[in-house]
Amino acid sequence: MKHRLRRTPVSVLLWVAVFCVPTAYAQASDHYDEPYRPQYHFTAEKNWLNDPNGLVFYKGEYHLFYQHNPFGTQWGYMHWGHAVSEDLVHWKHLPIAIRPDKDSKDKSYATAYSGSGVVDWNNTSGFQTGSEPPIVLFYTSWRCGQNIAYSNDRGRTWRKYEGNSVIPFDDDDARDPKVIWHADSARWVMVLYRRPENDQSKQGISFYTSTNLKDWQFQSHMEDFYECPDLFELPVLGDAGGTKWILLGGDGKYIVGSFDGRKFTKESDKHILDYGANFYASQTWSDIPKSDGRRIQIAWMIGGEYPDSKWNQQMSFPCSLTLRQSDKGLRVYRNPVQEIETVYTDKYHWVAKILSPRENILSGAWGDLFEIKGVFRVIDADEFGFRVRTGRESEGTSIVYDVRNREISCLGCEAPLDLESGRIEIHILLDRSSLEVFGNSGRVSMSSCFLPANDAKGLEVYTKGGKVEIVSLTVNKLGSAWRD
Repeated sequence: MKHRLRRTPVSVLLWVAVFCVPTAYAQASDHYDEPYRPQYHFTAEKNWLNDPNGLVFYKGEYHLFYQHNPFGTQWGYMHWGHAVSEDLVHWKHLPIAIRPDKDSKDKSYATAYSGSGVVDWNNTSGFQTGSEPPIVLFYTSWRCGQNIAYSNDRGRTWRKYEGNSVIPFDDDDARDPKVIWHADSARWVMVLYRRPENDQSKQGISFYTSTNLKDWQFQSHMEDFYECPDLFELPVLGDAGGTKWILLGGDGKYIVGSFDGRKFTKESDKHILDYGANFYASQTWSDIPKSDGRRIQIAWMIGGEYPDSKWNQQMSFPCSLTLRQSDKGLRVYRNPVQEIETVYTDKYHWVAKILSPRENILSGAWGDLFEIKGVFRVIDADEFGFRVRTGRESEGTSIVYDVRNREISCLGCEAPLDLESGRIEIHILLDRSSLEVFGNSGRVSMSSCFLPANDAKGLEVYTKGGKVEIVSLTVNKLGSAWRD
């Protein structure tokens, strides 16, 4: 939750707006073909979107909730929008799930801010009324506390818990509850951003535990973290049976450590998860089946600008997270989920090609939606990379690898990236107004928004100062996820 409202006046007009808003939008309206509208990154059908919330998987559906202003394209009076997908690419909009509460301490409507969701498989909460285990959502109700809403029909309708707030408003800033099941202690754990008594020096993450999702006990506090926390365990690749816990803040910085169900013990300094200009408030899905085993993450691409659009803001493309040993220790790697293959159309492919300066083997590729995967071996080049969305009057946007400085850069952002056995791997997702770059199997990632010229749809691979070998290069042209 990046911005906050301190007080919202009550009026008849606001009452009508909050409680009489249409419950759902039409699917794939004509404006899904707007010039800057992402075609395989998620956006609200119209109006404002920010933090992903309540990510949960149940019965073949990925649920994506998100901070949403249904009344305009600017940040405003926040609700929880809702969409579902069977493949993380094609989304169906559902009715608004959570609306502002009416019981704020200052008698204003309590905006529904960010939170999380779980499936209560064993009905520890007692919310279950039929054959379906309840899906339980946790959200911050402004100036009330941490509240619950739950569903007994696969997330189609929602009821607010009569005993809200389960953690009453007890400081000036306590928000963004992330709830997980901790198997070793057989308890639910909530991680909650807190700034006790509005003291900036003490801001961080508090840990609470519960056996029934309703009664919570404070356990510990870790300072130096800022809002929208996430907490999850990852296996260490190559270490049979070895796992570590990851604590992640809204700014995309994380630490590696151990967690006993009550206290997080850090075993690393903070690391940067994404080096791009527009990555914020990331969350991972709960209840992914063990048969799948992935830890899947999505983030708000904060701060993008989209002139004359009926929508505002987009999500990053979902990524699978893995924990691997690098030359600098354990690091989280991010890679786009394989389901992107569901929007593949045409394919271009090269192997064992020596690329010289002023040569462009991609001159025949034309479009605004691509996935690009390249492996390069340095011969004597000073730099190499790609230019996307080029045209007669546009040089396009460059993704540059600087050989001397061992650095990859794009849209004003840089990330360190060493050669591995003399090679570099570059993976790019290009959408109409976003550019995501991954280096060396996800060792670094960069998520950024941009506004290309609408008539510039060329693609270029280039080298400067010498040659590189294209070990392999695959360019997949993509179709829209919003249309057949």
